[in-house]
Amino acid sequence: MSTYHSLSRMINDTFYIWRRELMQVFKDEGVLTFLIIVPLVYPLLYSWIYNNERIHEVPVVVVDDSHTGLSRQFIRMCDASPDVHVAFYAQDMDEAKSLISRQLVKGAYYIPSDFDVKVNRMEQATVSVYCDMSLMLTYKAVFQVAQLVSMEMGNEIKTKWGGLYTSREEAIATRPLDYDDVPIFNPSGGYGSFVLPAVLMLILQQTLVLGIGLAAGTARENNRFKQLIPISRPYQGTLRIVFGKALCYFMIYAIMGAWLVVIVPYIFSFPQLASWKPLLLLMLPYILACIFFGMVVSCLMKYRENVMLMIVFMSVPLLFLSGVSWPQSNISGFWQGVSWVFPSTFGLRAYVRLNSMGATIGDVSNEIFVLWIHVAVYFAIACGVYRYQIYLTRQDALERLSEMKQRKKQKQ
Repeated sequence: MSTYHSLSRMINDTFYIWRRELMQVFKDEGVLTFLIIVPLVYPLLYSWIYNNERIHEVPVVVVDDSHTGLSRQFIRMCDASPDVHVAFYAQDMDEAKSLISRQLVKGAYYIPSDFDVKVNRMEQATVSVYCDMSLMLTYKAVFQVAQLVSMEMGNEIKTKWGGLYTSREEAIATRPLDYDDVPIFNPSGGYGSFVLPAVLMLILQQTLVLGIGLAAGTARENNRFKQLIPISRPYQGTLRIVFGKALCYFMIYAIMGAWLVVIVPYIFSFPQLASWKPLLLLMLPYILACIFFGMVVSCLMKYRENVMLMIVFMSVPLLFLSGVSWPQSNISGFWQGVSWVFPSTFGLRAYVRLNSMGATIGDVSNEIFVLWIHVAVYFAIACGVYRYQIYLTRQDALERLSEMKQRKKQKQ
């Protein structure tokens, strides 16, 4: 009977803490912003910016010192491509650089005066490309168009001077080894489909840790542990506090998780190859690991602002350390070891492989297993640090109680 009452009381206390934590989430504007508003709005904004996937009609300037039919052909072929638009012609490179510095164009093509002469002498001619490197996508478009046009013109010149008689001979001479360019895992070849699925998973972890950190900072400032833990039984409240808080955050992020990994990719037509069952098997340990990780981090920070500074600073490095935007094989062993501390490393890899590459649940079983290890380890650490905080709260309460008794004696 006593066991039943003890279990019943623990459940009631857990739901009491869950209810109080949920109320605090909606009362605290900072916590509400990071736990609900940011996960709802930020993925839409970020995905909308890269919704076109690729940049088209990038404006460039041309400096043509050759003024020949061959140079004009090069310019026409560049302008005919969907990625580049010849917006200006300049007299010299100084004028072209001025246009780039004023952001009227994103790159410049310089065709030297000996361009046609060298080609007709069967020498190697050059076209110089100057790009604005501040934006990777525009640089890629300007450079690749010049490269592809030079290769196409080279094939045409080779065919013209080859002395061939049939179109079949010309095709073999210009392309002796034929191939088909089939982009896998990213049919559009765009930046959004490449990196945004991983960013969505990283947003889930970062906003969750930020929200928990701010909520814990507010709790420390208001000393809310006193309201939750009786002084006479300090260590009986550790599990119910951890479970109660985790239940609150899990309920919120069960919805946010579905929004981030299912609805947002559907709205913006990102690759979606996984069914709901593999995603559920992945998201369950990932959200739990992020929750307990956030609870541990929040207890290690003295001030609530420190959590924000650390998490914002770590966002870009964590994306690189996951091996999604930077090859995992090029990451040193030390930094790979550092990346294992964060649930996002394995969550991002598993999600991209499932949803973008068509992997099965067996292909990502190692990542899911590690996430469950994260759940167990961070849960144990969270219980330890919360128990220590409860101990400090109890000591503080006892000291205050002792001071009150001494004051009463002095008044008497």
